[in-house]
Amino acid sequence: MQNDLRIVFMGTPEFAVGVLKEMMGAGKNIVGVITAPDRPAGRGRKLMASAVKEYAISKNLKVLQPTNLKNASFIKELKKLNANLQVVVAFRMLPKVVWQMPELGTFNLHASLLPQYRGAAPINWAIINNEKKTGVTTFFIDEKIDTGSIIANKEVTIEENETAETLHDKLMDKGSELVLETLELIEKGKANPVPQPETSNLKEAPKLTPENTRIDWTKKGEEIDAFIRGLSPYPAAWAILHNNNNEELKTKIYSASFERSEQNLKPGRILTSKKEVKVSCADGFIIINEIQLPGKRKMDISSLLNGYSFGEDSKLS
Repeated sequence: MQNDLRIVFMGTPEFAVGVLKEMMGAGKNIVGVITAPDRPAGRGRKLMASAVKEYAISKNLKVLQPTNLKNASFIKELKKLNANLQVVVAFRMLPKVVWQMPELGTFNLHASLLPQYRGAAPINWAIINNEKKTGVTTFFIDEKIDTGSIIANKEVTIEENETAETLHDKLMDKGSELVLETLELIEKGKANPVPQPETSNLKEAPKLTPENTRIDWTKKGEEIDAFIRGLSPYPAAWAILHNNNNEELKTKIYSASFERSEQNLKPGRILTSKKEVKVSCADGFIIINEIQLPGKRKMDISSLLNGYSFGEDSKLS
């Protein structure tokens, strides 16, 4: 069976742009693009288009930006596109009326090896949990989040010093390949989706919040190092800096390394030299390489030490 695909693409961030570019480069018939409404951003709070919208407009693709995916006028517009397949990459949860619409279904690209790491932030949590591998999965959407039948997947190795940024780019490239392979399977009528395996030890990938991105200095150094890498560069791991004059500064840490050693300091105690800032943890020290204080730009630690001094009792909590 041959299927002439008429595709609606749904996505918002840069990760989705990489996939859409590959689909366009392969000559796929994209009849419309659905992305998030423009949002205020930056100091001027000017309305900014999503990365997907900017790319789609540059390629003269039709763009829809619904605020409500169940809105009758949006559903009408979507039906008018007459798509027979929808491809979703880094978008929001779809109502049934939307994902059930096309004849060939709606499939999603997820940045993990499902069923592991269902949820909003799979790239970050795979690094935070010190996984050695992850990957990308395509699956047909159903009523729940990231639970639909799997079409295909690809593995990716997580390197020793991997960050969320580097893994994001690797998974975007691998995901683009997988989407094209999935489209080919569907085109040829050879997609044979398999229900996700039932397993009791599922690891989740919840949305990143101020609560779950704060560093716990009582943990072991390898865990803290992975935590910082898994949140770099966005949204960034953070801690409260207690310094001179009872200052309490919300401080972001973008890059660090772990030095294993025996020490009796309380967790979070800061030691400094002319070129180094290190923080005590359960089994040694976290050496900070890149940091950002409130109202300041992100900087390497030697630049910070040129104009900022830590008190004798400074600590991070």
